[in-house]
Amino acid sequence: MDKTEKKYIEMYRKMWLIRTFDENARDLLMKNEMRGGTHVYIGEEAIAVGVCSALEKEDYITSTHRGHGHCLAKEGDPNKMMAELLGRTTGYCKGKGGSMHIADLEQGNLGANGIVGGGIGLATGAAFACKYREDENVAVCFFGDGAINQGVFYEAANMAALWKLPVIYVCERNQFAEFSYSEWYYGDQDLTKRTEPFGFKGVEVDGNDLLAVYELATDLVSRARKGEGPFFVVANTYRIYGHTVGDPLTYRKPGEVDIWKDKDHDPILKFKSYLLRGEILSEDAAEQIEHDAREVINSAVDFAKASPHPTIDSLLEDLYVE
Repeated sequence: MDKTEKKYIEMYRKMWLIRTFDENARDLLMKNEMRGGTHVYIGEEAIAVGVCSALEKEDYITSTHRGHGHCLAKEGDPNKMMAELLGRTTGYCKGKGGSMHIADLEQGNLGANGIVGGGIGLATGAAFACKYREDENVAVCFFGDGAINQGVFYEAANMAALWKLPVIYVCERNQFAEFSYSEWYYGDQDLTKRTEPFGFKGVEVDGNDLLAVYELATDLVSRARKGEGPFFVVANTYRIYGHTVGDPLTYRKPGEVDIWKDKDHDPILKFKSYLLRGEILSEDAAEQIEHDAREVINSAVDFAKASPHPTIDSLLEDLYVE
């Protein structure tokens, strides 16, 4: 097995980790074992894995409220993530941040963000720091359909173009903005035009095609390191589940979800077919990867449940001001 094939298998494993993690997160919330809300990434795994597999540990990402996938794709620790979701002291933020505020600075993950478009300015600032230090690192900003209409995107994109920052803006176009179709809010459906006024046009990619995302990301990251940035990517995908757990989905068209769950659309099933056709994986090996991923996440759930809750004495710790 060559280096490329090993890379593909690792990416397949990461997609299963993300899928299994969010299946468990959804189940825990429905059982009332998790406080707050959670927004699952199921069906969009190829974007996070494809992009983050083109990055180095020293590169930066900023995430969204639907950020579990980004964290795991950037080598996040499932134990710390699950503990954070369950509000335990062993979590990334000591149980005080919850699902929408996980960060892992050691892995370059500057954090998920509950504010729509909140990571756009952070990624642009990180890219400015990379250029200032001349360290050839890059920053990637993930955001969704709704965030692309936020003014901060255009302010940041203009600055990034003006200073030629090493930043890649990735719009995960999952077709929904909270509880409605996002296309209802676009004057022009071609989102790649959004950055044209600043001197760089976006590029579209099938966000459910792992290799297409990975190959594009590899090219753009390499170019960003050389000072050719910024770049803008529109990754087309589909949000299988609702905006959050409990979403009634009454606004969906009949039969629509089933289409995106089939083998021609689901990113994991699509990539599995590719690996099997190329004899990179056998059916048994593919099943073992899925089984192992489930074992890792089940262990993370056990770890989280066995971890202590924060005490009242820690309420004012880890704050900027008291």
